[in-house]
Amino acid sequence: MAKQPVLSGKELCSILEKEGFECVRQTGSHKIYRKMTEEGVITVPIPVHSNKPLKKGTLHAILKKTGITAEKLIFLFTILHSL
Repeated sequence: MAKQPVLSGKELCSILEKEGFECVRQTGSHKIYRKMTEEGVITVPIPVHSNKPLKKGTLHAILKKTGITAEKLIFLFTILHSL
């Protein structure tokens, strides 16, 4: 399994948008993203605290809920930073 990169909430939001998630609202420093799938609706809150890196457990929980693998995250992360 590939090592997860260190991401800020803003970077993760950009990655989720590339994966088809849509920001439906923001409450304080948390953005709520949603994606319709064949299995149902995936809703996930993303903490966006002034470019601070997300904690490892928080990132892992978000990836698990969204179904994004560590390998895919690294791929999307490299695409995001190559622009």
